[in-house]
Amino acid sequence: MARYTGAVCRLCRREGQKLFLKGERCYSDKCSVGIRAYAPGQHGQGRKKSSEYGLQLRAKQKARRFYGVQEGQFHHYFEIAERKQGVTGTNLLKILESRLDNVVYRSGFASSRAEARQLVGHGHFEVNGKRVDIASYLLRAGDIVTLCEKARGSEKFKAVIEANSAKPVPEWMDLDRDNFSVKVVNLPERDQIDAPVEEQLIVEFYSK
Repeated sequence: MARYTGAVCRLCRREGQKLFLKGERCYSDKCSVGIRAYAPGQHGQGRKKSSEYGLQLRAKQKARRFYGVQEGQFHHYFEIAERKQGVTGTNLLKILESRLDNVVYRSGFASSRAEARQLVGHGHFEVNGKRVDIASYLLRAGDIVTLCEKARGSEKFKAVIEANSAKPVPEWMDLDRDNFSVKVVNLPERDQIDAPVEEQLIVEFYSK
């Protein structure tokens, strides 16, 4: 699967806001969005008029980049959300939030979703006692994600967990730092998701 390998700060600048793709750097004075608050490229500082389609496209791209999902997979999630009962946009966000890499990041075991994907891919986490190395694995209510025994002694993990200890954990998750585990109590409702996503524009984009 193709993946973006360029400078991720360009993605934040293109969307005009922080997507928190580089962990601690995004909270520092080195954040590119604060230094150069305009889109990248030769014409980045020019005035742009966005059409209705352009706004819908940007909403879709922002959500995709925020969660680190490729185009084909994002579209697949939308199709799943559309078939489910309930509001399609909210269903889509629930699916994205229930990804294993997102839960690892939200729980403070990684500084960014990109780092969480890497850690999951290296087999550092278990789901309900079984090792899972698929970052896109979708969790369900009641699932427990645990840092594997071997990784618990890593100084890097200890430093990351300590650095993220002050960050709030979503209320739909129950974090147990002493046992290096987090439980998905339930899938989040829309008011429990703080992602900068305009899901209705995404629905309109795919409904054309």
